[in-house]
Amino acid sequence: MFEAVEELVSEHADLETKLADPSVHADQANARKLNKRYAELTPIVATYRSWKQTGDDIATARELAADDPDFAAEVKELDKQREELTEKLRLLLVPRDPSDDKDVILEIKAGAGGDESALFAGDLLRMYLRYAERVGWKTEIIDATESELGGYKDVQVAIKTRGQTEPGQGVWARLKYEGGVHRVQRVPATESQGRIHTSAAGVLVTPEAEEVDVEINPNDLRIDVYRSSGPGGQSVNTTDSAVRITHLPTGVVASCQNEKSQLQNKEQAMRILRSRLLAMAQEEAEREAADARRSQVRTVDRSEKIRTYNFPENRISDHRVGFKAYNLDQVLDGDLDAVIQACVDADSAAKLAAA
Repeated sequence: MFEAVEELVSEHADLETKLADPSVHADQANARKLNKRYAELTPIVATYRSWKQTGDDIATARELAADDPDFAAEVKELDKQREELTEKLRLLLVPRDPSDDKDVILEIKAGAGGDESALFAGDLLRMYLRYAERVGWKTEIIDATESELGGYKDVQVAIKTRGQTEPGQGVWARLKYEGGVHRVQRVPATESQGRIHTSAAGVLVTPEAEEVDVEINPNDLRIDVYRSSGPGGQSVNTTDSAVRITHLPTGVVASCQNEKSQLQNKEQAMRILRSRLLAMAQEEAEREAADARRSQVRTVDRSEKIRTYNFPENRISDHRVGFKAYNLDQVLDGDLDAVIQACVDADSAAKLAAA
């Protein structure tokens, strides 16, 4: 069943030899690439070796059980271990998203619902910031447009790991399922008669692109500068420091006004632009490669109304995978692991079924 793993074992051994050679580390970019691949293969190789060893142990235990019935219980226990290792190895062999270890730029936009939607966007921002704090990630608000009641009309935050991460535990690997329309049902603070209202906010998650990921021709950019403004439209800056960058070939626009200088705003806008262009390129590549298998794999997609946050029932529901829990207060305080894991498991199951 796992004959192909032998090739990965050989590749792992070859990488180990290369990484032991000091000359390889003279090229830092190549060394990082080799280390990344080595880290990806290590859990597969370790699990495969345990799987093979357990198979040998079962054969030995069965031979002994033929002469001594006391070994029958050991055979049963080893069979159970073998099944668990088989399932673990199958999951490890599921094709991985090449962007899984990337950091992300997460954007939240208020949608239908006016001020209540902006307040909900603020709640979502706090939820993601608290989740990042729980798992030890770094966060940086790149740009934000606040509403008059204290929420956000639009906010963009960079979320980064601190150092090396385990496969499948990177920021994009965990947060890529958050993109879509998030719906809230609750009594707004502005509602005097206690009626439940429904509003929504949109979340967009894109892997943050390195400069080497996306090649941008400076001649393809139109850069506009304008005066920053805050809630209510009042001026918060007396100089034209806000920057809007338009990528002319695609029409993609990125802007930033939070920093004090025009140069800083331009750098932040370029970060957003690179990430959006990378996401666009990846989506285009997926469309071109779409076939029956891929349509089966992508069961966890960015369909509308991916999730509902029902305050009166303290309930959170993810409509894509059928997840439902009654701990909304804890989820909004950053306890997102169970919700995210339900999406990860559904995606892995679909990929396994397709494979």
